[in-house]
Amino acid sequence: MKAVIQRVARASVTVDGNRISSIGKGYLILLGIDERDTQRDIETVAAKVAKLRIFADQNDKMNLSITDIGGEILLVSQFTLCAQTRHGNRPAFIRAKNPTDADAMYRSFGARLASAGIPVQYGQFGAMMDVELVNDGPVTIIIESIDGTIVD
Repeated sequence: MKAVIQRVARASVTVDGNRISSIGKGYLILLGIDERDTQRDIETVAAKVAKLRIFADQNDKMNLSITDIGGEILLVSQFTLCAQTRHGNRPAFIRAKNPTDADAMYRSFGARLASAGIPVQYGQFGAMMDVELVNDGPVTIIIESIDGTIVD
C-alpha cells in the first residue's frame, strides 16, 4: 500500500463538472492499493497517517498531527501509484488490486481514519477526477507498507 500525503490549505474533487467533495486544512491522500495488500496494511498505514506530525506548532516546528489541528482528509484512490516502470516506457498496472477489492479496502482505510476522529471526504472510486489542491508548504510525505510493515 502506498499513500502520498500532501499537507493542504484546501482541496477538492470534481467529477463531470460537479464538485463532489472538498476540505479545508488537512491532508489530500492519494492511495494506491497493491494486489498483495491486506487489512494489516490498512491498519498500519492509517495509524501512521493519524499520528503523523507535519503541522507547525507555536515554534514553527513540524510537531502537530492532523487531530491536533482539527484537520480533515480528502482520500482519493489512485491505482497508478502501483505502476511498474522498470521495463519499457508504458507503465504496467498488473500489481494493482482488482477494482472490487480495492474499492472495499479504500473505504475501509477511510473508515479507519474516521474512527480515529478525523473527518474524511472521498473522491469517486474509478472515476476520472479533477483534483484541486493548495499544497501547504509544500509538504508531501510518502508512506508505504508491505505485509503490514512501514518501509522507507
